[in-house]
Amino acid sequence: MMEEKSDIDQILAKVKAEESKRGKLKIFFGAVAGVGKTYAMLEAARLRKKEGVDVVVGYVETHKRAETEMLLEELDVLPPKKIMYRGIELREFDLDEALKRKPSLILVDELAHTNAPGVRHAKRWQDIEELLNHGIDAYTTLNVQHCESVHDLVAQITGVAVKEAVPDSFLEMADDIELIDLPSEELLKRLKEGKVYLGPQAERAAMNFFKPGNLIALRQLALRYTARSVDAKMRAYKEMYSISKVWKASDRFLVCISGDPSAIRLIRSAKRIASETGADWIVAYVETPSFTRRPYRQNQVDTLIRSAEKLGAEAIVLSGQRISETLLAYARSKNIGKIIVGKPKRLWLSELITGSVVNELARQSGEIDIYILSGEVEEKIPKPISVQRRPPSWKGAFGSVMVLVLCTMVNSLLFPVVELSNLIMVYLLGIICVAFFFGKRIAFLLSLLSVLCFDYFFVPPYFTFAVTDVQYIITFIVMLITGLVVNTLADRLRTQTISARLREEHNQILYALNKELSKTSDSEEVIKIAVKHLEEFCKCPVAIFGVDQNKSAVVQAKGSLSLPLTSNEEGVINWVYEHGKMAGRGTDTLPGSKGIYLSLVGTEKTVGVFGAFPGDSQLLSDSRKMHFLEMIVAQTALAIEGAQLAAAMIRAEYAIEDERIRNLFLTSFSHDVPQKLNTVSRTISQLLEDDKIGQEEKKRLAEQIRFEAEQLDMLTAELHRILKSSAGSVRDKK
Repeated sequence: MMEEKSDIDQILAKVKAEESKRGKLKIFFGAVAGVGKTYAMLEAARLRKKEGVDVVVGYVETHKRAETEMLLEELDVLPPKKIMYRGIELREFDLDEALKRKPSLILVDELAHTNAPGVRHAKRWQDIEELLNHGIDAYTTLNVQHCESVHDLVAQITGVAVKEAVPDSFLEMADDIELIDLPSEELLKRLKEGKVYLGPQAERAAMNFFKPGNLIALRQLALRYTARSVDAKMRAYKEMYSISKVWKASDRFLVCISGDPSAIRLIRSAKRIASETGADWIVAYVETPSFTRRPYRQNQVDTLIRSAEKLGAEAIVLSGQRISETLLAYARSKNIGKIIVGKPKRLWLSELITGSVVNELARQSGEIDIYILSGEVEEKIPKPISVQRRPPSWKGAFGSVMVLVLCTMVNSLLFPVVELSNLIMVYLLGIICVAFFFGKRIAFLLSLLSVLCFDYFFVPPYFTFAVTDVQYIITFIVMLITGLVVNTLADRLRTQTISARLREEHNQILYALNKELSKTSDSEEVIKIAVKHLEEFCKCPVAIFGVDQNKSAVVQAKGSLSLPLTSNEEGVINWVYEHGKMAGRGTDTLPGSKGIYLSLVGTEKTVGVFGAFPGDSQLLSDSRKMHFLEMIVAQTALAIEGAQLAAAMIRAEYAIEDERIRNLFLTSFSHDVPQKLNTVSRTISQLLEDDKIGQEEKKRLAEQIRFEAEQLDMLTAELHRILKSSAGSVRDKK
């Protein structure tokens, strides 16, 4: 045990040492240009220099602002790297000089900047990432419109498409994000005074981007993004130090829904609260063991979950034995301080017997606030079209009767030699078996019949239901209650076994799919493997489609699909490819289609469209199967994208090799070959034109000619070897 603890300590020490080698990143964050990000960064750098820190300005764009340029006077500034591009001299951050200088802290302005061609990295954030990897701390600046997650939203608000974006994965690595905020009125005043842009550029900015409405919206986005970043760091801190208590430092609430269709009213009410307060909200449904016995409830929950996602909520399904404990555990793990539930509709007697979720939440919530809402005004809600609960099958009824008969026969044999309490155990064993194999309702009926049989056959007076001893009545009641409890526990075990088997089947499917996908890096082969496994899972014809330049659907791979691809189906495929959403049969979008289509969305782009044609299959009615299908499709999209990226990398390597061989050809034929041919030509001319050359001199010149010819032969052989080894990658260019 001590050795294991020592190993863990060594691993943690190694991880901390690796983390300490990486530089620290601080981002001065703002809504738009002109709020004072660069000014604040330079002031912070001057304070660090007074503390004795080695500070260097790698690149700062002052925009000819006098007050900003004054702050640069006391700081060391690296000279910019000058690059000629299309006749224009561009000034860029010199990464190599910064790494050579290796200060403790470096300032690099405009994180989202795109570097000029010829610089090592395409983006400035990649330059800063390399600085951090070399252990150099960095200060930088960024506007909210350049954050990748809000890039499209900013374009929608302002009508201006910003081309430069920084990945959120890089921003999440920042050790500190400092918000530099300025009221919209003050910013417009600075713009008029020429402190943001100068001349015509300021006039264009005031007419387009710097509108009061745009500035207010961008400021709100910047505030929310910063709050989200701080909240993520707080949750990471709590997780690191195992703090379970909720800190109510952010507005986030959890909405608990039931499977009742009327829960949509609660979701809509929560949406209005989120819109008014600007808070993040999560809709949760707790899946208890009884959930698997109610297929109609699964469809209702799936409908509610999708409705919540359409309204902008994060929707999840939790699993647990008790609803209240599961909700509170999740809320504490996510630092959620508010839980919203609907008013209970059950009778007080039902709550007295089975318990109330609202009361349990109120008792166990502690520092978490519980809100009870009635939802919207009562409205008539149509009953969902779903799979109805079927009555017990004749197979289950016949099986339970046979078990009862068998238990009674066994007890008749044991009756002369054992006590009555042991006979009760035999009936309880039968109840357990029926509950496990046939369900709770039939086992409940068997419990009642077992009590009656026990009374009729084994309690005096025999062969009658009359009871002469009052103690037997207590025995019957205890037997019935015990049977019901055992019945419930056995039924719960049965449902958990079913759920475990379903999860195991899904895990096996994922394992088989990933195992085959890991054996190939060819995108066409990946698509064929995915189609094979998806068709086995869906139990219906499937295919994966692509879209060509003419926006026509192209079948990339298919299983047993034989349906003709009509123009209507092509239209649905194009819509799914462009919008990245599910459409087709059984959905709210283009439901008249013969198939259901899901987009294959990778991390960078949409790589295709998956189509399934279920016919009379139960694929559309099984919500769990649809959720798992979406997960497999997402995994397939990542695999296809990875294969395409690998192929692109190989093509890039071939292109580099082609360029190397081309340069070798050019070097050989432009320098080595002409030089040697010139030497041979001069030597031959000297032999032919000079009659006074002696035998010794002629011999020397002949040796020189032979030597140069051998060199040419060796050079030709080397070029032939290179061409032979690169036969698959070289393309002749005449």
